[in-house]
Amino acid sequence: MPSSDAKTLDFYARNAEAYVAATGTTATHDLDGFLNALPSGGRILELGCGSGRDSAHMLARGFDVMPTDGSPEMAKLAERRLGRPVAILPFEQLEAIDLYDAVWANACLLHVPRPKLSEILARIRNALKTGGLFHASFKAGTSDGRDRFDRYYNYPTQDWLFEQYRDAGWETVRIVPRDGDAYDGEPTHWLHVHATS
Repeated sequence: MPSSDAKTLDFYARNAEAYVAATGTTATHDLDGFLNALPSGGRILELGCGSGRDSAHMLARGFDVMPTDGSPEMAKLAERRLGRPVAILPFEQLEAIDLYDAVWANACLLHVPRPKLSEILARIRNALKTGGLFHASFKAGTSDGRDRFDRYYNYPTQDWLFEQYRDAGWETVRIVPRDGDAYDGEPTHWLHVHATS
């Protein structure tokens, strides 16, 4: 089973321009706090960079950033914003070992099918140096399903998420719940996960 859902990828292929326009240019709320905990100029892998707005902010702060996305259409638009290549990287193809000071995966791992999430989390842990930081965010729920755009979501509970991280070998994991919104315009209960390798 691949880590990317075909219908979800098709949504981003057909709606890349609209998605970029809707998500704006302001960096994600938690990003500066995350960056402040990293060594100056540290190496960061961004998974699911989308429009490239967070990578742009990280680059402007002097970090060594590797932006990636699973959607070729989104990667192309991020390249336009960043003026540099954006790798097309399905999560299951992440094979780096001890390479990054941090991994930033905002609102992207929420599309990973439930049976694959622990494996992907283990790949991310392997890609980090000892003591590396990892941020991810998920839409909370009780079972997986699709939104009104037919995008797949794993919709985890906090307890289920903790289990996936533990199964993947993570020991230091903190989950911060926060209400907010999303592209679909629906009120959203987010789970922000901060972990250390």
